[in-house]
Parts: sequence; structure tokens; C-alpha cells
Amino acid sequence: MIMPKHFFLETFGCQMNVVDSEQIVDLLRGMDYAPADRPEDADLILLNTCAIRDKAERKVYGHLGRYKPLKAVRPGLILGVGGCVAQQQGEKLLKDIPYLDLVFGTHNIHRLPDLLRDVEIRHRRGHALEFHDRETRLRLFPQRSGGEAVTRFVTVTQGCDNFCSYCVVPLVRGREISRPSGEILDEIRQLAASGVREVTLIGQNVNSYGVGVPGELSFARLLAEVEGIDDIVRIRFTTSHPKDLSDELIDCFGSLKKLCNHIHLPVQSGSDRILRLMNRGYTREQYLDRVRRLRRVRPEIRLSSDIIVGFPGESEEDFADTLSLTEEVNYVDIYSFIYSPRSGTAAVKLEDSLTAGERQARFDRLLKIQEDISRQWRERDAGAILEVLVEGESRQGQGQLFGRTTWNRIVNFAGPRDLIGSLVPVHITQVYRNSHLGCLVTDQAPSHG
Repeated sequence: MIMPKHFFLETFGCQMNVVDSEQIVDLLRGMDYAPADRPEDADLILLNTCAIRDKAERKVYGHLGRYKPLKAVRPGLILGVGGCVAQQQGEKLLKDIPYLDLVFGTHNIHRLPDLLRDVEIRHRRGHALEFHDRETRLRLFPQRSGGEAVTRFVTVTQGCDNFCSYCVVPLVRGREISRPSGEILDEIRQLAASGVREVTLIGQNVNSYGVGVPGELSFARLLAEVEGIDDIVRIRFTTSHPKDLSDELIDCFGSLKKLCNHIHLPVQSGSDRILRLMNRGYTREQYLDRVRRLRRVRPEIRLSSDIIVGFPGESEEDFADTLSLTEEVNYVDIYSFIYSPRSGTAAVKLEDSLTAGERQARFDRLLKIQEDISRQWRERDAGAILEVLVEGESRQGQGQLFGRTTWNRIVNFAGPRDLIGSLVPVHITQVYRNSHLGCLVTDQAPSHG
């Protein structure tokens, strides 16, 4: 009897990496690998990596270092790195880490079986790092099954053409490629047939979907087509670039009932001067105008955002503009980061006199302001009855289920498993920083879409 091989996969970074990891798992299962709960039990350890910030990259090297003793004890253990750090560092990873067996970039997940066979059979270390163009796009957008999931990410674009001055995405993900709308809609129909009820359309910049592709749908038209798929009850999308948030797309929040009442709209800075240095392509007022129009067509919409603190040359006045914009927009949440210089980006050439202490102090000030705003949003939900899409059993245990509101807020509550996949009314009894606690409203029937 042949004993099954086991793999242990760690995923770092964004939703794109989550989808890539799902593809990796499908490929490994096709090679008769089964998942391991611990790296100590694995025959293969893979890291699917993120390079968006220096801290994320250093974390990868730290994890590789922790696996070195396992490799020393079991020389047959295969260790590999994929994703953005792999794309950025390439063969240098193999040179720097002699116990690493394989490296594959963001366009080469499909090459993983060949690389693994080279290691297993020929004992040959390998790498696959080339970018693919529009003619070979099928390798970037494989059809995936729904499994038993209630919600799924669906990739609509790969890569980015914006070249923000701080960002490595075009360098590690390549230029923007839009997936044909027919393939996207076919995948969503298959997901819906398997029980998926919510889809999130993802890409580095979904708003520019279809731009420059003759005869292709706009992103707004694509959303309208997804709206027409019967068994899908909720639609989300991310990431959304403000400069490409068109009137047509904003109008979708007024016309598409399945589109959730939440949008993640990264602003990065509230200062026009810093926005120009970042090469963001919009002004503070243009951003605020889009926010006002979103709230005009969907008054109940809630916004979240990304903000970079301490960009090179950021003055106290520039930072004050960011604080004032944060308060004016009234975000439900922000994801704030201290500026991290990334090799190959234009921002590393800018003059920078800020100290680490100054950056940290500004970061702390921003977090304090946002925490007060987020708390006020959370308190609005206390005592309300909110519609929740039930996704599964809660990590809290004790017979609880969990789901999300239209605002993407996690809610835990007690209920039977047969509610999974349903939209149910939940009375919010407690609000916490990262989730809500509620109880099922039993005199209202759940909706199965």
C-alpha cells in the first residue's frame, strides 16, 4: 500500500494570494498530496508569499529559517516558495537559501507539478519565473470548483498598469490582463450550482476591467450580468482604484440589489501633494466627490480604505490633510501602514527625512482617530436586526454559526447547521472590535436565495 504524501501550505498577503493558494491545493490534490495539519507532518512545505511591504517579505525569510531544522532531520522534505517574493527575488532565493528546493512566480502556479517531479525524481532544484501575456492568459485564470463554500473569490483581472510610485505589484504580478467575461460568468454559474451564494470579484484594480479590450464588457456591465445569476444572492468586489470609479460603476450601487452596501476604496493619503508623488491619478476633491456620489445613490453604504503613513517627504501639513479626510469620509475601517520602501519602485528615489519615530507617532495618531470612528459605527449596529449570510460553524464553538452582514461584518450566533447558505435575520446583542454577537430572530423565515 502506497502511503499518501502530505503538504503544508502557508499563505501570506491579499485575496489574490488566497485564490492562488486554492489553485495550488487543487494541483497538489491531483498529485495525490493530502493536507497536513502541521509542517512537522508534511512531505512538502510551500509558502505562497507577499512582497507588498518589507515586513511581509522579512516574515517569509523568518518562516524559511524555522523550517531549516526540519529539512536537516528529513533531507527528503521538499521546501518551496511561490507568489510575489518568489517573483521578485527569483533565483536569488535559491542561491541565498541552499535548503530551498523550488521557486515559482505569480504566473507559474501551473508549473508546480513539473517542478515537484524534478525534485522528487531527478533531485533537481528548479524555478519558473517568466511572465505570460494575454495570449497565454488561460494559465492565469483556471476554472475552480465551489466545493462546500458559501462565499468564493473570483479573479477577473491579473496584474496592474497603474505604477503607483510605492507599489511593487506591476513588478511582481505583471501588466494588467482582463479575463474574458464569458469565462467569469461560466465560473460563477458553476459556483452557484455547487452552493456558493456570494461572490467577490477580485483583481489588483477591478474598476479598469475590460479597458482596452475590444468588445469586452465594462466592469459595471459585468456586475449587472452577475446580478442576473439566480442562485447568487450577494456580490462584492475589490480592489477598487478611485481614479477608475466611473459614474456607470457608481450607479450600480443604485440599481443592483445584490451588490453589498460596502466598498473598499483605498485613498492612501489626503494630501494632493503626496497623491501626486504617489502617482495616484486623482486629487483629494475628486476622491471626496466620488464618496459623495456613492452615498447619494446608496445612502447606507459604508466605506473602508488603505492609508500609507510617512510617505517620503510627507510634512505635518500633509499628514493633517490625511487626518481631516479620514474624519470627513467617516470610514467604517481603515488598513493603515507605515511607508515601506520597495526595491524597483519610483518612491525609493525620493528625498526622505522622516525618522522611524516620526512615522510611528503619526501612525498612532491616525489609529486613535480611526478607532473612535470605528467604535461609533459598531455602536450603530447594537440592538439592530441585520441580515446575515450564514457561512459556516463559528470558531467560537458552542454550537454557534457565523456569517457576515452586507457591510462585511462578522456575526456569531447560535443556530442549526441547516441555515448555512441562507440569509437570516440576526438581532445584534453585543458589538466587539472584530465581530458582533447576536441571536437568531426566529419569527422571520430565512431566505435561501
